Amino acid sequence: MADSNQTTEKIGLVTLDYSKYPGEDLYCDGAVEDEILTIVKDLAPIEYAGAIEEHKNWPVLYHLSPLRENIVDWLPMNKDMKVLEVGSGCGAITGALSAKAGSVTCVDLSKKRSLINAYRHAENDNITIHVGNFKDIEPDLPCDYDYICLIGVFEYGISYIGGDTPFEDFLKTLLPHLAENGKLVIAIENKYGLKYFAGCKEDHLGTWFSGIENYADGGGVRTFGRQGLENIFRKCGVEDYHFYYPYPDYKFMTALYSDEYLPGKGDLSNNLRNFDRDRMLLFDEKNAFDGIVEEGLFPVFSNSYLVVLGASPEVKYAKYSNDRAPEYAIRTEIRVSEIEVALPPENGDEVTDPRKEMRQLITVRKYPQTKEAENHVKAMAVAYEQLSDRYKDSKLEINYCRLGEEDGKVFAEFDFVPGIPLSQLMDACVEKNDLIGFKKLFHEYMERIGYNSEYPVSDFDLIFANLLVDGDTWTMIDYEWTFGKSIETRELAFRAIYCYLLESEKRNRIDLDSILEELNISEAEAENFREQEREFQSFVTGKHLAMSQMRDLIGYRVMEPQKWIDKYRDSDNVNRVQVYEDTGKGFSEEASYFVKDAYQGDNLIEMDLHVDGNVRTLRIDPAFDSCVVQVKELTLNGVPIPTDNKKIFLINGRIAKPATLIFPTIDPNIHINLTELDRKAENTVHVCMEVARVPLAMTEAMAKSVKRIF
Repeated sequence: MADSNQTTEKIGLVTLDYSKYPGEDLYCDGAVEDEILTIVKDLAPIEYAGAIEEHKNWPVLYHLSPLRENIVDWLPMNKDMKVLEVGSGCGAITGALSAKAGSVTCVDLSKKRSLINAYRHAENDNITIHVGNFKDIEPDLPCDYDYICLIGVFEYGISYIGGDTPFEDFLKTLLPHLAENGKLVIAIENKYGLKYFAGCKEDHLGTWFSGIENYADGGGVRTFGRQGLENIFRKCGVEDYHFYYPYPDYKFMTALYSDEYLPGKGDLSNNLRNFDRDRMLLFDEKNAFDGIVEEGLFPVFSNSYLVVLGASPEVKYAKYSNDRAPEYAIRTEIRVSEIEVALPPENGDEVTDPRKEMRQLITVRKYPQTKEAENHVKAMAVAYEQLSDRYKDSKLEINYCRLGEEDGKVFAEFDFVPGIPLSQLMDACVEKNDLIGFKKLFHEYMERIGYNSEYPVSDFDLIFANLLVDGDTWTMIDYEWTFGKSIETRELAFRAIYCYLLESEKRNRIDLDSILEELNISEAEAENFREQEREFQSFVTGKHLAMSQMRDLIGYRVMEPQKWIDKYRDSDNVNRVQVYEDTGKGFSEEASYFVKDAYQGDNLIEMDLHVDGNVRTLRIDPAFDSCVVQVKELTLNGVPIPTDNKKIFLINGRIAKPATLIFPTIDPNIHINLTELDRKAENTVHVCMEVARVPLAMTEAMAKSVKRIF
């Protein structure tokens, strides 16, 4: 409740400060914010997933999805640290910051959004929310923050700050509020992100290519390419900064790359992530990213940036697998730390004060993202022991796993193993059409994973990407799904090839039938394995919908212009009208002609045919495909031609009504017997028809339902 002078309010344990609030919200998403406020008041956070699926809209997903927290979850914070979050909104990342840091100070212009933030985190006693314009609140903020976070905020510098240099001024205002060795974190879209070239609309303006076109039409928002951001940092005197690359973007990040750990070819395949608007699909982003990665241009075309101003964090890569059931939600990190190593004495002499140098130590860690997932992480160490026993003296190495603890939380740590993913080696064979080389690698895979196959331990997830090849050394680097039972090698191999083929259309050059034959797997068994895979995915994701399913549920379209072009070209060939004239010798191609511009668009035919008195029968072919035709107008010299008189009007299909024609043929034609009509030496047949192309099987079914045949 608010105090007597209405400058503060308590929502649970969260304090809201209204001392700089102007008295009204200057921006709002409308009624949906009231819906979100009701959700956070009435439901516990664990129930948000159900509400997101029930509402099926972008704002509820965007503001309440726990996956929004991924963008800051990896940052190295502890309970001794203070955090300032500018533009905290509905609190999408506030909870993650609160869980990691000692205190979180939020600033947001909207009272409604700040209330949503407060209600959803009402049990957190380390959050204070200042409601009002940042420029008014900033002078009262302390100068000892360990982190300042601008997540999806920096691009609004024009609106927040104004002036001729709003972005530089924004940074210059914020930097003094950092403690010594503090870090400022910016997450922002890259205006040259590949998805915008491929047909996604600019996130803020909702228009195509506006960022790429350098915001030629203006607007109160600006995003930047990498060079543009670096220019701003340099103007502000910032020299120590580090770029990270959230993928697919910073909003629902599943992977985070850095200049020290960039993606490999084939890693960037999850690109249809538009939740907020229709998008075009001008090209295959995965194939484009593969080329960009090969050319070393990923930092230029990453869809988003996360920049850390200050000392470089140890984490160089993070992958989130928290779009899962709570008991399997984990985070994988690659960390680079500096360790001091004693050097051996020179010339073999013993010394009392050995020389030392700093070296990099690279490790891989897996953290549970929930309390329920701790046992899953602990089980990895058990799996290492079991798999090591099974593959002892084999040609398959198992990456060493040990358990550790950090801030009271368990993690599994692995060695960083050199090598190339087997999937990448197989892709190289596919690209060169080297099927012999592909089969050789596949047979080698079968031999190595099939060792000691009767042993009652198997890793179900022995896909090609989970094996690193370094010369003759093959190492299993991920054995998260290890079970205490024997699984047939052919079943593991089928799953590996099945998953491999699903990831890229280019891989369809592989003859799956020949592989099934080699594995002695019938089509019935293959379908059984596919169903087993679907069940496994449901087991992993639990009751909630995966993000790909949420995208389909929200329902925004993916439009492929190439299909429009193909349809247009196809229409040029199919949407043509050919007219035949029979003067007593029957129909012939020589006595026929095409009517130019008969189609008034894709579906409407309107034309006048000039027919002399010698023509006995006129034949009109309305299209070159199976179709349904609605006769709007058909006259001879202004007099209607009766379409219900079979002596005058005949078609090679069926008539559902006197004016609705069904053609279950790719050569539809209409015959008009002019000898039965009042004709002249020179006649005009006026035709107006609506033509709907319908698949042949469907027109056949429609025709069967009509009894009368003409």
